[in-house]
Amino acid sequence: MTLYQPEPVEISTRIRPGEWTEESLETLVATYHTRIMEMGANMAEVSTDIERNDDGSVKVAVVWNKPANAGDEDAVTGGHTV
Repeated sequence: MTLYQPEPVEISTRIRPGEWTEESLETLVATYHTRIMEMGANMAEVSTDIERNDDGSVKVAVVWNKPANAGDEDAVTGGHTV
């Protein structure tokens, strides 16, 4: 049995017009990257999509595109029994 879930992991949000600045957007993206990396991603597996809408809102998505196979349960759990 394996615990590995190959589905992508996404952290995303939509921010309404007037509720963000370029600086706060940069900070938010950095925070999302940190969270994804803490989950075990490496930068090569992470993609970032920032969509600026005509109404002034912005949609941010940071996605960990996990590889299809990360090995057996021992590789995922560091050899610990679950």
